Amino acid sequence: MNCATLLTDFGLSDEYVGVMKGVILTLHPTATIIDISHDIPPQDVSAAARMIRAAFRYFPEKTVHVCVIDPGVGTDRHILAANAGGHRFIAPDNGILFPLLQEAAVETLVRVDNSDFFLPKVSHTFHGRDIFAPVAAHLLRGVSTEALGPPISLQQMVPIELSAPRRFPDGTLVGTVIGADRFGNLLTDIHHLDLDRLAPSGAPFEIQIRDIRLPGLSHAYGAPDAKRCLALIGSRGYLEIAVSGGNAHQCLDVGIGDAIHIRRRKATPSTQ
Repeated sequence: MNCATLLTDFGLSDEYVGVMKGVILTLHPTATIIDISHDIPPQDVSAAARMIRAAFRYFPEKTVHVCVIDPGVGTDRHILAANAGGHRFIAPDNGILFPLLQEAAVETLVRVDNSDFFLPKVSHTFHGRDIFAPVAAHLLRGVSTEALGPPISLQQMVPIELSAPRRFPDGTLVGTVIGADRFGNLLTDIHHLDLDRLAPSGAPFEIQIRDIRLPGLSHAYGAPDAKRCLALIGSRGYLEIAVSGGNAHQCLDVGIGDAIHIRRRKATPSTQ
């Protein structure tokens, strides 16, 4: 497969992303390079871990996924390469790949230290250009992951623990707002399976975030009432808070890290 993806916190105002693409194409001119995102908040390893875990499976098998959110660049941190879930990955050993590799079938995991596949001169500040990009190109050209360095185990990786909702004795599920997308939809760490366990078989529940109470889920962002606040399951499978026709992040007095409480509601008896 000739496809590589890039996920970085570089933004697009500097030359960094373009230069990485230039290095890949110089070494492998027929490569297809796809941007997943370059707007990860600076040094936000958790956001990158969530995004690559959500995105990689929608690309062709054997795609090379290059993740460069690398606050430790130039230090003694390591670089990892992995074959897992039918895909190939390159990332700093800072936790980006840890949640993904815990879930995917890992075939190969190595520490990248074979400088034969780096650029001849490696800077202390731009390993995206000097290591990640050329290594990706060599993988696309047919170099095996095993050739990049010695094997390691998952237990030797730097771990990262992503936030997860908690269930309390009274049945309340408490999750957290972890970010907002470009449209201002508030992203949470509550998976639809968490809701299924809380309210099986469609049992009614209520969602509360600060002083806002929402009676269950909507099916789409475009609720009938303009500017209406709603909750729904987004494309990643996690609960989101949105404002129909508006921007929840701007309109609501809610920020990153705020708690979301979900409680079962007693079913209203039907009238005969």
